[in-house]
Amino acid sequence: MRKREKETRKRTRSLDLNLILWLTFLLFAIVLVAVFTVVQNFELNRRYREQIDNSLQEAAFRLRESFSDEMFAPSKLSALMLSVTNEYNVSAYLFSEDDVFIFPNLPEGQEGEDYRTVVASVRERIKQFVAEMEEAGKPTDITDAHAKISMPDSAGYAIAVRMENKICYLYLTSSLEMLHRLSADMMWFSLITALFAVALSFVLSGFVSMLITKPVTEVAERAKELARGHYDVRSGRDYFCTELNDLSRSLDYASTEISKTDRMQKELIANISHDFKTPLTMIKGYAAMIREISGNDPEKRDKHTQIIIEEADRLAALVGDVLDLSRLRAGIDESERTVFNLTEDVYSVVNRFGYLTETQGYVFETDLDDDVYTYAGKARVEQVLYNLIGNAVNYTGEDKRVIVRLKRREGCSRFEVQDSGKGIPPDEIDTIWERYYRASELHKRPVQGTGLGLSIVKSVLLKYSIPFGVQSEEGKGSCFWVDFPDPPDEK
Repeated sequence: MRKREKETRKRTRSLDLNLILWLTFLLFAIVLVAVFTVVQNFELNRRYREQIDNSLQEAAFRLRESFSDEMFAPSKLSALMLSVTNEYNVSAYLFSEDDVFIFPNLPEGQEGEDYRTVVASVRERIKQFVAEMEEAGKPTDITDAHAKISMPDSAGYAIAVRMENKICYLYLTSSLEMLHRLSADMMWFSLITALFAVALSFVLSGFVSMLITKPVTEVAERAKELARGHYDVRSGRDYFCTELNDLSRSLDYASTEISKTDRMQKELIANISHDFKTPLTMIKGYAAMIREISGNDPEKRDKHTQIIIEEADRLAALVGDVLDLSRLRAGIDESERTVFNLTEDVYSVVNRFGYLTETQGYVFETDLDDDVYTYAGKARVEQVLYNLIGNAVNYTGEDKRVIVRLKRREGCSRFEVQDSGKGIPPDEIDTIWERYYRASELHKRPVQGTGLGLSIVKSVLLKYSIPFGVQSEEGKGSCFWVDFPDPPDEK
């Protein structure tokens, strides 16, 4: 009881497939937009910074190539600096080793704190570059030194140049305000895109999840109806994917097979109830007759007692067949495989039907090869032979003729039992091996049977993996066959 309650609570806590798919699509859209935004902003910053660094470096080298040891007139120097800086859209600062600004021409003492910070940073980085090259064993002239300098809101590039036999420092910088502004705009654009993508995925995921879950729900409902015992539930439609179609067809097939099994189970209960009821009624009736009528009449009493014995034997045979079939279906069978003479067993079983020749005119024709051996459970094989011959006796034609054959083949020996009855309809060929199968045509049964004979035959032969089957044509009788394997050489 507790286990059932726990399973019920577990099922209650589980999420609906529609909700799971909707949340999955939604989460996927959010993650995709987030990843796209991060990658886009990173790539934008990288490319923008790379472009700025290239512009600063090209402008710096171009200016260094334009400088010489000759005296530069202030106007000429300013024109050169402005031309290059405007072309590359950068700002430039040129100052001497004694921290005097050459460009722009600022009054001494009015440079401001920012300028002094730039000067100190540039000188320190240039000297650091030279020191690092010397430590690496690559002595470098200071005029070949260069360094990138990054500020919070700008990118810079510094080199050392020689002017008028003096070392000067050239520092070029470019503002990153445009990059920050562009990044901010991209963030807003990404946010709007994300909201749009989420809204779109919200709608599409709902549609797709419904498209997927609706047929799954239909199949689940059919499975529930099948569990409730409604075996006539069929799909009658094709779904959009192969897996659902396979599942639907499998469910239809299971429904058909379960319906067939249910019908046969009901027939089994009805037939076995009838087979039990008839002998029990006769036993009870004749026992009452012995007590009330024939108890003092030896002749009648013996007759009535014999009927009781026969009906009791019939009940015992029915119970025995049911138990045999149950053991075989459950895989419980103590019969051991042995090598035995199959020809002798067939003769023995046929002779057991000899009384029908004397009393009812049945004809048994035999065509058996001598000394045919096989390897199986001897008792079970005799049961198979008896049931197959008895089945032929019950369903043979008016000529009461039954043919029994046993012929050697390559690797096996084929046993055949042929009758001259009306044959088996094609749609019943697969059904005859089931329990309590009854042919549509009624027959007088000279051999006492329980209706389980062919089912036992099937179970025994499947147990020993022995091929079997039936060939039948309506109006021309049936031929049941079994291919008994030859015994192994070492046996």
